[in-house]
Amino acid sequence: MHRPTRIVIFAKAPIPGFCKTRLIGALGEEGAAALAAKMLCRTVEVAMQADLGPIELCVAPEPEHATLRALDVPPEVVWSRQAEGDLGARMADAVLRTLARDENVLCIGTDCLALEVKHLKEAAHALRQDPVVIAPAHDGGYVLLGLSQFDASIFQDMTWSTDQVFRETMHRIEYLGWHVTQLDTLRDIDEPEDLAFLPIEFK
Repeated sequence: MHRPTRIVIFAKAPIPGFCKTRLIGALGEEGAAALAAKMLCRTVEVAMQADLGPIELCVAPEPEHATLRALDVPPEVVWSRQAEGDLGARMADAVLRTLARDENVLCIGTDCLALEVKHLKEAAHALRQDPVVIAPAHDGGYVLLGLSQFDASIFQDMTWSTDQVFRETMHRIEYLGWHVTQLDTLRDIDEPEDLAFLPIEFK
């Protein structure tokens, strides 16, 4: 019997000026927030279609925020509040909570519209034999991190939002002696130049 796989989606509430701040110069605060809302809903939809297990929307500032409750999120999605601290601390908290339930975990954001059902299924399958699975991003970060066990070193003292995140994460996994499955490299929509890669229905 395989452990269930929980998909934890990390997201900021689509509040103008709070989310997708690097796109505000190109889209304006309202436009960037509207895109963030669409991307969040699309990510939840893909996670639902993967049908791997529970889906958790881990959000900031809090699950009760009106902009989040206004979204069309299926009722079976579980809401949680992101922990305090940097991205590493927030991810570590969610991973530990999930593993304590005897579930594997796939951590994703809402920035990668190229992330599809097949990637999530491939990642969940990889965790049946490997302790970690990762999907690199074109910008040097990663768009998915899946774990069946925990080590704090993967998350601590990382210089997030740089082009070294994936490389440094792989270095730390190698140091642990863990075997890792690496998936396709995908593109996040973070910077104005990334908008050229938006699917037509998002433009």
